[in-house]
Amino acid sequence: LAMLNGTEVSEFILLGLSDTQGLPHFFFISFLLLYLTVLLGNGAIVTMVIFEPRLHTPMYFFLGNLSCLDIFFSTVTVPKMLTGFLFGHQPISLGGCLAQLHFFHFLGSTETVLLATMAYDRYVAICNPLRYALVMSPRICLLLAGASWATGFVHATMHSVLTSQLTFCGHNHIHHFFCDIKPLLTLACVSTSLNMTLLNVVTTSIVLGPFTLIVLSYLYIISFIFQKIQSQEGRWKAFSTCASHLTVVALLYIPVLFNYTSPSSGSSSNRDVQVTLLYSAVTPALNPLIYSLRNQEVRSALKKLLERKL
Repeated sequence: LAMLNGTEVSEFILLGLSDTQGLPHFFFISFLLLYLTVLLGNGAIVTMVIFEPRLHTPMYFFLGNLSCLDIFFSTVTVPKMLTGFLFGHQPISLGGCLAQLHFFHFLGSTETVLLATMAYDRYVAICNPLRYALVMSPRICLLLAGASWATGFVHATMHSVLTSQLTFCGHNHIHHFFCDIKPLLTLACVSTSLNMTLLNVVTTSIVLGPFTLIVLSYLYIISFIFQKIQSQEGRWKAFSTCASHLTVVALLYIPVLFNYTSPSSGSSSNRDVQVTLLYSAVTPALNPLIYSLRNQEVRSALKKLLERKL
């Protein structure tokens, strides 16, 4: 293959958040605190789900999975971004770039599928309470969680394998704080139509498929609550078990839908970078807060955990 200027790129430069002139230390401290919140908050939830017998239920099993995902998901992008704030533009090898791309899409798409699984769990709990223990048996829960992780892994592998087939030459500056697919494809010097099709068709369905299931689950739940539950108190109780999950869904899906379902032109705008920042750094920090603030069981388990530590 003859290269444009004879050199094949084996390293990229991550330009990071380009408009932080004069404020890198402020951003460094802000995102470091956010990242620590992600680690501590989600770490506490994982610990509680493992060690508190009262939380050995399907809902908390999935929540533990979600917290694990959030820890890994933030770790894929945030530490590299933090070093960027301190030391300026970050070099990353082609291999490192592909690994980052792989894990970002693996964990991100696993999370979208897992949120749909959690919606199904809420649907069974509210609309079929008598069969709940049977339908959401430990074996089924393990299968559903395993299927979520496997789907994410297969989806990410398709992207990383296809991207690794491309040849990069000429420019090596990535206008982003991590190796995302869109900005990477603009640097390829061969056709990326197959990669673009994958992004527009498969990635969009990985986002929209689970989202549709979540919406359907909640339509069923809402109609059930209004038809079958007469007391105001009963309705409120049913709604409140869904509130945390719905908030988390909104926080993840609104920015993700915004980024991936608009047809990809290939270029990654500043807006894309800011939106990605939302769901890769901010949302994972908020998830544990949402679940612990709205949830009596999590709050009392947290209190027990802290008392044991002290």
